[in-house]
Amino acid sequence: MNNFLYYLCNNITSLKQQEKYPRVNGFKSRLNYILFTHYSIAEKTTTSRMENNKKALLGMTLSQIKEAVTRIGMPSFTAKQIADWIYCKRVRTIGEMTNISLKNREILERHFITGFSSPIEAMCSTDGTIKYLYRVDNNHFVEAVYIPDGERATLCVSSQVGCKMNCLFCMTGKQRYTANLTANEIINQIFALPQFDTLTNIVFMGMGEPCDNLDNLLQSIEILTAEYATAWSPHRLTVSSVGVRKGLKRLLDGGEYHIAISLHHPDPKSRSELMPAERGYSITEIVELLKEYDFSHQRRLTFEYIVFKGVNDSPTQARKLLKLLDGLDCRINLIRYHAIPEVPLEGVDNDSMTRLRDYLTGNGIFTTIRASRGEDIFAACGMLSTVKQNQNN
Repeated sequence: MNNFLYYLCNNITSLKQQEKYPRVNGFKSRLNYILFTHYSIAEKTTTSRMENNKKALLGMTLSQIKEAVTRIGMPSFTAKQIADWIYCKRVRTIGEMTNISLKNREILERHFITGFSSPIEAMCSTDGTIKYLYRVDNNHFVEAVYIPDGERATLCVSSQVGCKMNCLFCMTGKQRYTANLTANEIINQIFALPQFDTLTNIVFMGMGEPCDNLDNLLQSIEILTAEYATAWSPHRLTVSSVGVRKGLKRLLDGGEYHIAISLHHPDPKSRSELMPAERGYSITEIVELLKEYDFSHQRRLTFEYIVFKGVNDSPTQARKLLKLLDGLDCRINLIRYHAIPEVPLEGVDNDSMTRLRDYLTGNGIFTTIRASRGEDIFAACGMLSTVKQNQNN
């Protein structure tokens, strides 16, 4: 199934350029419709994360694996072997762990599964972006987005089903909060990705607020950066937050990964209208917290700023933005707004984005415009999972 998907998504550009493919049920092309329905059928055979109440090995740290295997009577040294099979070789069955004795494999299989779960649906853009849908516990769904860009390939990963933050412009917020993802469900989005071997960067910017599920997030990050697993540099990882203060402080103290703060308006009152979390986590207090940390070396601090027409795009707001961030070693990432249903917000044109970027950069804060990706598929975060959840209700 993964090979089929990988082939189609890597040949989609030439196929989708053929004008004979019409819109089908709201999809931009027949090929996306085929991918969507193909995976809908294939999902019936997807192995459950907790099949037969067995615990998943994927998502466990080395110390957790060691504790688990010794509890069932296996020697502790097998933990390192299991971690190697899971995180380095990415085997899907315990039977493939051939340097573990047959007896111990049989013991292991009575209590555990590897815990890999393939994406059940995918939508592919003409620009190479692929939005994957994963089934998680209790028949819910989350998204991960693969974004190739020359020699870089970034994966945007989700941390929750739904979200408590309820930002006006976010489709995930409209779902409301349902559950935190387990470490298995977070890390599976990465390790079960068909293009795993091409990844250069991970951004925890998908569905949910990462700092609201910090234990499972940090466990996933430990695995990604550990020598027994992928041994990634923390500078290949970026964690986004609206500014949940307690969680953000733990995050800042916990490692050298990059930080991205969802800002979207420099004025607290106006920001609270876009982002209700402002009432509990003031952006001015978050900025003061960030000033306690050093971002002058490799670690990067970015403020995410979706630009809305007539809301946060004026010279007045630009000046307030400069004042708010004065004294911080940071950058601003301007983002085009992807419209979602029943939300009275509009994006701005390219000229307005460019003027805002040039003004901010010219006044001392390096500012970029994020390239829009996947606009011919469900671009906004949470849209594909919302469609799927509605189908199941």
